[in-house]
Amino acid sequence: MKKRDARKDYILMAPMALWAIVFVGLSMVYIIAVSFLKSNNAMGFTYQVTGENYAKLLNPTYLRILLSSLSQALCATVCCLAVGYPFGYLMARTKKKTRSVLMILLMAPFWTNALIRIYGWRILLMADGPINLVLTKLGWIQEPLKMLYQEGTVIFGLVYALIPFMILPSYTAAEKLDRSLIDASRDLGARPWQSFITIILPLTTSGILAGCLLVFIPAIGLFFINDLLGGGKLINVGNLIKDVQKTRDLPLMAALGVVLLAVVGLLLYVYQKLGGKSSDLNVF
Repeated sequence: MKKRDARKDYILMAPMALWAIVFVGLSMVYIIAVSFLKSNNAMGFTYQVTGENYAKLLNPTYLRILLSSLSQALCATVCCLAVGYPFGYLMARTKKKTRSVLMILLMAPFWTNALIRIYGWRILLMADGPINLVLTKLGWIQEPLKMLYQEGTVIFGLVYALIPFMILPSYTAAEKLDRSLIDASRDLGARPWQSFITIILPLTTSGILAGCLLVFIPAIGLFFINDLLGGGKLINVGNLIKDVQKTRDLPLMAALGVVLLAVVGLLLYVYQKLGGKSSDLNVF
């Protein structure tokens, strides 16, 4: 019976394994291989193995873009944590009907393409957009506010696009809390903030870690938010890879992609070392 069950498991896993090998594994192998080839400056490469592509990434310009991408992603993650964790925790404590409504409202934006939603914010924040128009009509401002093409606006766009990925893990972790532990701490004289620090926060750390990971990783390379809300003035790693047709250096961009893969792998390693579970990343 055990052998039959094992065979069934292998059969069920085969399509997913095949999908992962073809569409994930082979593409990663291709990118890594190209990153060690020499560019011919014509959107191609020659079959000459070299490590100069990684040496080029030590150029101050590329290092500055990489550090800027990481700091931008970190700032967006902190903002998402500050807003998303309390929201997820409070949502877990509401009644089931209210919780269902909040969940629908949270998931509703995913029914529309993220590019369209960010473009909508671009229209709202333009100098002649609805927000400036209303503020001018009310007499609150004399001249249109410059809200686009600012770093803060790009961070806002990242938070807007990614905050559900912080709320859902936080909600899942908070929902699993044993309320009797909180009640016991209150009975023993603990104040609300003491109960939060000693009981709630440690037991929901897995949700916090998962949310931070799910926000930070995509925030590094969401190039279209920089393009639409930053006007191309703010460049991250995603913008650099996207503009490969301008640089005409495919191996160099492949090397940059490999560096991003290494960063993601390092983050996953740290996540597991801090006690994170892979199941906490399955928020959808």
